[in-house]
Amino acid sequence: MAIPEFLADLRAVVGTRMLWLSAVVAVVLDDDGRVLLVQRADDGRWTPPGGILDPGEQPADGAVRECLEESGVVAVPERLVSVTVSPEVTYPNGDLTRYLELVFHCRPVDGEARINDDETLAVGWFGLDELPPMEEKGLGWIRHSLADRAAAVFTWQGTERV
Repeated sequence: MAIPEFLADLRAVVGTRMLWLSAVVAVVLDDDGRVLLVQRADDGRWTPPGGILDPGEQPADGAVRECLEESGVVAVPERLVSVTVSPEVTYPNGDLTRYLELVFHCRPVDGEARINDDETLAVGWFGLDELPPMEEKGLGWIRHSLADRAAAVFTWQGTERV
């Protein structure tokens, strides 16, 4: 799986040392209450579409871009639903990263769900009672999106807050 050019350039300078990066996630829910999920090519996990922000990119724009790139679906972000920090990630090549994760509740406005890049093995719309096996983090993003509250969820002193 290719990494963004800016990140490859940065890694050429810093090597595998810890990088703090910003990432976005698009939790896209259709009018039938189904959620859009992609199966990642790197590890086979099912998750809402998302990825690393480009330098200077607005987070909501990045969520829309990532959703389209990975799934073929054009989405409109309606609200920020959570702001979290990932655990430390160690990639097979030794690169260390932590992500500031910005999760948006989105609605689809165009496009057909399909494999749209080499980062994705499968794409589909899933009813909430028929989700494929997922990590707790992804399920949490979906729960936060479904909560229909104006405030974003964040963690303060180890406790989840709204």
